[in-house]
Order: sequence, then structure tokens, then C-alpha cells
Amino acid sequence: MSMEYATIDKKMDEIPTRLTFSTSTIADYIATNFKTDNEKIRAVFYWTASSISYDVEIRDVRTYTGTLENRMNNALKNKKGICNDYAEIFKDIAAKVGINTVVISGYTKYNNVVLSRPHAWCGAKIGAKWYVFDPTWGAGYVNNTVFVKAIDNYYFKVEPNKIISSHMPFDYMWQFLPYPISNREFYNGQTQMNPSKKRFDFDLEISRYRTLSEVEQLKGSSERLKNNGVLNAMISDRLSYERKKIEYYNQVKSLKEFKEVVTLYKEGISQLNAFIDYRNRQFKPLHSDDELKKMILKPIDIFNNCQFRFDNLGAIGDKNVGSLNSMKKSLQFSMQLAQEHERFVFNYLSKSKAVRETLFRY
Repeated sequence: MSMEYATIDKKMDEIPTRLTFSTSTIADYIATNFKTDNEKIRAVFYWTASSISYDVEIRDVRTYTGTLENRMNNALKNKKGICNDYAEIFKDIAAKVGINTVVISGYTKYNNVVLSRPHAWCGAKIGAKWYVFDPTWGAGYVNNTVFVKAIDNYYFKVEPNKIISSHMPFDYMWQFLPYPISNREFYNGQTQMNPSKKRFDFDLEISRYRTLSEVEQLKGSSERLKNNGVLNAMISDRLSYERKKIEYYNQVKSLKEFKEVVTLYKEGISQLNAFIDYRNRQFKPLHSDDELKKMILKPIDIFNNCQFRFDNLGAIGDKNVGSLNSMKKSLQFSMQLAQEHERFVFNYLSKSKAVRETLFRY
């Protein structure tokens, strides 16, 4: 490691303990002491890798409870965590010192053997180029069930075409390669770039990805994941996870739409009731024929809109199906009632003024 990095590492070793329990205070210390992105990202990597110990006891826990912020706070407080904690802390500090950083989920290979646990690491854009950082593997190693702290600088600022031999993202966009490799090629150790493939502009795709909603991001990710080959349980689990999140977001969107249609339906009922009240008063005070038509056609238009939106509504969850069916029945009844009044209006308007008044006699 160059003297430049040795100086940065030494400065990070001097960070006051009171500043090490928050990514904000760590980031402030880095921003105060270092100027370039290259210096800052080294400081982020070194502090994360040297300060957090791998928590062997919970490495097989697949379900993470609590918010991301709480999990990071716990890792910072205890100075222990697993790969997700290392990656999220790295990303959060880096982002706070102004470096474009992402957490990457995937699986790995060690000594030519594909490991059975999923893994998380980071990518950061320094200047115009993406590099890969793995603060977990850079922190040390596990000997049987004991974590041995030993900084491994190989996992600092690694060229994407080198790290791909051991780190395989679930979503090939995060390989940062113009010719991404497939899962099958990763298993077979075929990680050399193959220009005969269709070129993939990952920078353009990442820029586009960041303009999308979360559900659209998930749709794109799951499609790329599926297309790259589902070869193991980790990939399958990730694909299932992303599809469930898509389903959840779609359900949330549909439920919001349902509530909006219910509000619209109530407006239609209000308009229909206003017309019925006016009819009960034998259309007095008198309005023009056009105004009278508008009075009855407005709730009908609203009910038609409600019907169209109900017909095109996505899944809203089993517990809401009863409410949806009830609303559909109410809408059908209201539409029939409005259409009866519509027939009366058009019959009324087809008569002479003398005859019109007789239509109110029952």
C-alpha cells in the first residue's frame, strides 16, 4: 500500500472514539481531513474494515429485523456486524462525503468453490470510473468460528474485471462490465471479457435505473436476474424476494387506486342525490334543458369512470376483496338508479312545456 494510503489510515486510527457511533460524525471527520474522492474513499474503506468485527454468531441469520438505520446504529455501537452491515455503513459514510456509492447483493467464490451464503459488497464511482470495494472480506477472515481481524487491501478499489472472478452480483448491471458474464460462466471460471457478446452500456443503464420508481427498478432487476440464469438457491431466493416486493408495491398502488375510486364514487353519489332532490322539487327553480342534462349525466360519467377503474384494478389483497365486491355492487345499483333518472330526463325533455309538468304526477 502506498505511503499516501498509510498516511490516510493513520489519520483514521486517530479519530476520537466519541465520533465513531454515527456515520454522520465519521463522514464529517473524513470531510474535514481529506480533500479528494480517492482519499475519502480510502478513509471510508479503512475505517469500516478496521473498526467493525465480523459477527460470526449471526452470519447464518437470513431475516433482518428493524430499520436499516437501527441495524447500522447497532453495528456502530457494538462495532460488530455481518456483510450487509459493513456494506451499508460503507455506503452511508461514502454518500455523506459526496461519493456515488451502491450496495451490491450477490454470491461469491473462494478457492474456486462457490460459497452457499449470499454476500453484500459495494461499488463506488471515483472520477468517471466504477470500482468495487468489499469491506467485509477486507476486514479479515473467519478461522473455524473465530473472526481474525486482518486488513486485506486487495478488496479496496478493485477493478471490476478482476473482482468478477470471486464476486458475482445477482443483477449483472452491477458487474460494471461492458460484456457481463452469466452465472454459468461464473461457475465455470470463464470470467474473461467476451467482445463477441452484445455490448452492455452499464453506465447508461445505471443512470436510467436511478430515474425509475422503486417498483420499476425491481422489475428491471428481476428480469436481468432471471435472464442471467437461476443456477442456485441464492439466486432463486433473491428472485423470489424481488418478485414479492414487486407484488407488494403493486398491491399498495392498487389499494391507493381503490381508495381514490371510492372517493370518486362518493362524489358521484353526492351528484346523484343532488339531482334526485331537484327532481323531487319538480325541477324548480327552473334550469335550462342543457343544464338539466348535465345534472344527470355528470354522476353517470363519474360512475362509468369508477366502473372502468374497478375493472382495471390490480390485486388489493385478500382482506380487501370483500370491500371491493361490496363497492362493485353498490356501484351497479347506483348506476341503474342514475340511468332510470336519465331516461326520465330525456323523456321529459322530449315533451312540450305543457306536457312536462304532467310527468311529475304519479
